[in-house]
Amino acid sequence: MLVTSFKPIEQIRLGGIFSLPLEPTLEPWRQAWSSACTGVDCGGIGGGFYNSLAIALPATVLPIFLGALNGYALSFWRPRGAGLLFGALMVGAFIPVQVMIYPLVRVTATLGLFSSLPGIVLVHTIFAMPVLTLLFRNYYAGIPRELFQAARIDGGGFWRIFVQLMLPMSVPIIVVAAIMQVTGVWNDYILGLVFAGRDYVPMTVQLNNVINTTTGTRLYNVNMAATILTSLVPLAIYFISGRWFVRGIAAGAVKG
Repeated sequence: MLVTSFKPIEQIRLGGIFSLPLEPTLEPWRQAWSSACTGVDCGGIGGGFYNSLAIALPATVLPIFLGALNGYALSFWRPRGAGLLFGALMVGAFIPVQVMIYPLVRVTATLGLFSSLPGIVLVHTIFAMPVLTLLFRNYYAGIPRELFQAARIDGGGFWRIFVQLMLPMSVPIIVVAAIMQVTGVWNDYILGLVFAGRDYVPMTVQLNNVINTTTGTRLYNVNMAATILTSLVPLAIYFISGRWFVRGIAAGAVKG
């Protein structure tokens, strides 16, 4: 992919997919970013990058906050029906996305959120809840309950303990959750295709449109450049924070 993205199309047509570029060029990358045709629009996938960013940021922060809140409540406060609620969340983790698309289309349309940024963020939040709740619940289960009881004796309430005690201790698992959620949302195709609408088409949808366009000549170098550009964010996250991911999965609550 990388080698092909730097070749002029004339060299690609000669064959030899593993041969190095005779005259390396950045033109395919420029075209992929700013002028490749994604259907009838020939503005490249650059706009999709900002759309994916606008979707990924709130669709990461909101689910992580709610997942941490759910895990905290199910681990320490244990309201009536907590076991039943946790079981329902775990069942939700095994329901395929495709099964839920039509009901969610009807619900978001009824709420006036279909084909909008709040709509796609809401959908990503719904699908993230089971896994993130499980992640935070298991993490909080490893925290000594004596810390929670000491905070209660000192007069701490639900929100004060959560904000001042639990969240500062949750940095390792928050990093893990952020890596999982950002990469999951960024790599998503089907939810973005259905729920984002024309104004917030994510990068993955635009990439599909670039590669599968039926108009003009198929430019393999541009396609490869567009593919690499689309995958740069998840790749960068894994390369930069991979060790944090492993450390967060294995981290305990109390060091010493």
